[in-house]
Amino acid sequence: MENAFTIAAYVVAAILFILSLGGLSGQESAKRAVWYGIVGMALAVLATIIGPGSGLWLLSLLLIAAGGAVGYQLATKVEMTQMPELVAIMHSLVGLAAVFVGFNADLMINAISALYSENNLGLGAPGALAAMPALAISELSTFGQLIAKKSSVEIGILRVELVLGIWIGAVTFTGSVIAYAKLAGNSSKLPFEIDTSAKKLPGGHYLNAGAAALSVIFAIMYLSNGGTFTLVLLTLLGLFIGYHLIMGIGGADMPVVVSMLNSYSGWAAAAIGFSLGNDLLIVVGALVGSSGAILSYIMCKAMNRSFVSVILGGFGGPAGEQMAVEGEQVAIDVDGVANALDEADSIIIIPGYGMAVAQAQQNVAELTRRLRAKGKTVRFAIHPVAGRLPGHMNVLLAEAKVPYDIVMEMDEINDDFPDTDVAIVIGSNDIVNPAAQDDPNSPIAGMPVLECWKAKQVFVSKRGQGTGYSGIENPLFFKDNTRMFYGDAKASLDALLGKID
Repeated sequence: MENAFTIAAYVVAAILFILSLGGLSGQESAKRAVWYGIVGMALAVLATIIGPGSGLWLLSLLLIAAGGAVGYQLATKVEMTQMPELVAIMHSLVGLAAVFVGFNADLMINAISALYSENNLGLGAPGALAAMPALAISELSTFGQLIAKKSSVEIGILRVELVLGIWIGAVTFTGSVIAYAKLAGNSSKLPFEIDTSAKKLPGGHYLNAGAAALSVIFAIMYLSNGGTFTLVLLTLLGLFIGYHLIMGIGGADMPVVVSMLNSYSGWAAAAIGFSLGNDLLIVVGALVGSSGAILSYIMCKAMNRSFVSVILGGFGGPAGEQMAVEGEQVAIDVDGVANALDEADSIIIIPGYGMAVAQAQQNVAELTRRLRAKGKTVRFAIHPVAGRLPGHMNVLLAEAKVPYDIVMEMDEINDDFPDTDVAIVIGSNDIVNPAAQDDPNSPIAGMPVLECWKAKQVFVSKRGQGTGYSGIENPLFFKDNTRMFYGDAKASLDALLGKID
């Protein structure tokens, strides 16, 4: 077979990608899973550049080198706290690629149709390809030759595929850029700044619905030979929907949005695969699209959010006046925390985004080692969306060489808080907020949270008295058994380590 190597390589790469996704479900297998993905991608790129349609070697190698250089720079300079926005901006590139490939397919269809018309033949008509001059066909690109061999039905299917790819890609592109800007804030380095609040133009959801309806109309017009202009209008509507949809979603829901855009980028990649006739892109796109959708569902469940409500920019949700928080936040110094830990037998540490910002994971790991050396039981409680991204805290703790077996998920450890002497919260807010259970009007009402307030003592390491990323007040900080350990997490833990032998 002419394409035997490419087909075999794609099959092996697809298997490696599946193994990679499966391995990422466990901490111990994650490192091996990453290597599966690296090898699979290297094999896929190699098979593509030496397979059918290969050419433009210098340009291809230059682009690969440039992409590798950018990837290396990102990998070495991006902090773990910036991973959510990095993922978001990467999704935008996939969406943009889908738009470009779709328009390229449309231009190629138009060019080949014109070529057939010059020879008084109809593209896709029975026997038309055989009647075309062989020289005219041979001068086409590999992609052009692929289209030239399609029947009229297959051309129609290709048009549907490119319409879907362009629209999904356009939504993904602008949506991902806005999600990146909301997550990155002032550090986004974009020519505009966007805060985390939900904002909509006048008309709100009706604008989104109207744009979606017009998208369907323009798609039908294009498929009815409406021309490339209808495709341009469809793209502009997709770009607007991506922008306005994500602008209407608040910062607290950004983790779900990033996961949702991950799914969109996967389906966009699958659409590219159909347009290009690339089986591996179809498989990989389906893997990313389905896994992103499943992850979004898991995150919505962990945050007690309606998936449809989040995607549509906040239909429904709790309404009414929130419960007033009474009392005051009581501070504690490093000696008080050290004494309590010295007397405690069981300790649960709850890491959050603040730990990542302060880069305090090494200090946390050292504190854990010292406390365990004293014979104390120390475990970690991880909320599914701690750090704004699933697995964020697990990665930080693994980097600091915290043993995997003491890092527990919320469902595994939540029932143990009543029997815990000390719970230490490091840079978390919403995931330990009792208002989720006690206040039906809270923006996070019904969200599963870590019930650390049930421990005998709770110490909260926090910079100040702010309300955190989502702007929601936390009654935990005012409870009788809670003491606030104010200051930068890394500096506070440095001081605490000095008190613990």
